[in-house]
This record gives sequence, structure tokens and C-alpha cells, in this order.
Amino acid sequence: MKVGIVGGGQLARMLALAGVPLGHEFLVLTPDRDAPAAPVAELLLGDYDDPELLRTLAARVDVVTYEFENLPVDALARLAASVPLRPGVEALRISQDRAEEKACFTALGIPVAPYRPVASLEELREAAQQIPLPALLKTRRLGYDGKGQVPIASPDRLDEAWERIGKVPCLLESKIAFERELSIVAARDLQGEIRIYPLVENHHERGILRRSIAPAPALSSELLSQAEDYVFRLLQRLDYVGVLALECFVHEGRLLANEMAPRVHNSGHWTLEGADTSQFENHLRAITGAPLGSCSARGESRMLNLIGALPPLPELLAIEGAHVHLYGKEAKPGRKLGHVTLVGEPGASWPSRCQELESRVEIFLP
Repeated sequence: MKVGIVGGGQLARMLALAGVPLGHEFLVLTPDRDAPAAPVAELLLGDYDDPELLRTLAARVDVVTYEFENLPVDALARLAASVPLRPGVEALRISQDRAEEKACFTALGIPVAPYRPVASLEELREAAQQIPLPALLKTRRLGYDGKGQVPIASPDRLDEAWERIGKVPCLLESKIAFERELSIVAARDLQGEIRIYPLVENHHERGILRRSIAPAPALSSELLSQAEDYVFRLLQRLDYVGVLALECFVHEGRLLANEMAPRVHNSGHWTLEGADTSQFENHLRAITGAPLGSCSARGESRMLNLIGALPPLPELLAIEGAHVHLYGKEAKPGRKLGHVTLVGEPGASWPSRCQELESRVEIFLP
């Protein structure tokens, strides 16, 4: 089957790498001639809303998917009129707007941190009367990897925060004292079958994912049940086909949903070696009408992002059980250049191997 992908980043690259062994071919729409997907897929070079390129993409593939959220919804809706688009436009639309996303969660009975939409400085001042400070002012759109967020510590900082955020529609969200960050990745196929990966613990630095631990340690059955229930509700409500990730905070013994990603997700990269079927293969299975594979973990996994600069490759490969994935991107501060997954069985040597990997991976953040 020929699969179209809108976006040519590292997720498109890993989707193609997972799909070639299954006999799939890939056509990627991207404006970047040097996109990470370039070595493994044919490129259609141009803008995401170029009508001629969208017609070409629709005519040449059997199904289309997308690898990131910040895409023109109208353009993808036109594409969906000519070729199956999986997941659909509704999931994309909701995920692009933090207010729409929170409203969707709330309507499904999925708890979130207290928030208020704001569209002006006056509305921000009113919201600050309802949302206790300190809080976070977040843009409704185009926020990722810690971007589009301004902390507000006290009422005298409201005017400054509104200026810094760019005077665009936002949310004022309570800054909760969470215990840890978790994410859950799941897949739903064309027949409505759902498979769910183990819950993962995530650690961020300056808003960028640094490491994921899978399965998340010391989980209560209540938290696991909540996470599976929440992602199940989302998949069903959206009539979703493909892989979806839901990021959550643990707060006072329960999960609060933070945001969803209608695509394969950084916190699921450990599945390439650490699960029976990777998130990339299961996404392709789902959108092409194939049965889903097992999501069971193979022991324990530790995934570290390579951010800003690459450590010497031989040093990483010398670590027993380490698997290196490079994205072919130019090194820049704060840019995800690749990741390393360490897979093993719990035992006396596991903590020392994890520490060895940590010590060999340097992080360069802006």
C-alpha cells in the first residue's frame, strides 16, 4: 500500500522505516528538501496548503496520515474529501487549540487543571481573580516543547506576561504542584479495536522531553485504570484511527489530563525496541486496515532524547542494550537530533546501565 504523510520530520522518517518491511511505500509532503524523511521516502516539495500538491498526493496514495499538529485544517479537510485521512480532521482541529482540547476533555469527564480562556488584557485580569497565582499563561495555538508559555507569579506581572505572550488568545491555567508526569499511548484500528501501551513516566527540562521510563515505576492500579479509561474515551469520541498519546499529571492521587497528540509521540519512542510492536508499526497497521499488534513491554526501557548536540556514537553503542536512532538533523540548541533507548530486564546491573547512559548523553538547551 502507498501511504502519504503530511510532514517530513523524524516521525515521518520512523514511520517509513517501520512500514518498508511491511511492503508499504511512502510519499511525503514537506517544504523541506533536507527533511529527516528524505532518505527513506519520496518527497513532494512545497507548502502544506498548496492545492496542486494536495491533489497530487491524494491521487498517488491509498491513505494519508500526518506527523505533527500545526497544519492547516482546511487544507487537510480538502485532502480528506479525496483520499482517506487517518486520523481524521476533527482530532487535528481539537489538538491545535488548547481551549478546544480542554473543553473536549471536560465533556468526556476527563479532569484537567483549573483554567480560563483569555483574549485580552482585561480578560486576563478577570481570569486572575478566579485562577490562583502562580499560574501559566499559555497560547491557545502553536505551543510545543515548552514554547508559548509564560509563568505569572503575582498580579503585578499580568501586564508584562500579556506583552511577552504576544497579545494572542490564551489560557490562564493553574500551576499545580504535580507529583510526576505520565503519558499513555494507544492505538485504535478501523474495526474499533483498541490496544494500549504501558503507562510511561516522563521527565522534562525547560519544557523539552528529556527521558521516558517504561513501564512507569511504582504505579497504582487506580492510576493505570484512570489512564486507560481516559484514552479509551478519547479514541471512541473521536472515532479515531491510528496512534494517539495523552499526557497527564499526577496530582493528589489522580490523573489530570494536560494535552493530547493525534499522532505517534516522543514518549512512545521506547516501543521501537521495548515493545512487541512499535507505535510506528501499529499506527501503520491501523491506518492501512491491518490488525493491531501486541503492545506488551519487553522488560524495562529507558529512552533519552539527544538534544542540541550528539555525543560520540561509539560511546553510546558501547552500552549493553542501547539502541541509537539519529534523525539526520543539523545540530542546534534545543533541537531533538535523535534518541537512545536502553532495554533490559530488571536486575542488579540495570540501574548502573541506566546511569552509564545518562552520563554519556549531554544536553544542550537554549
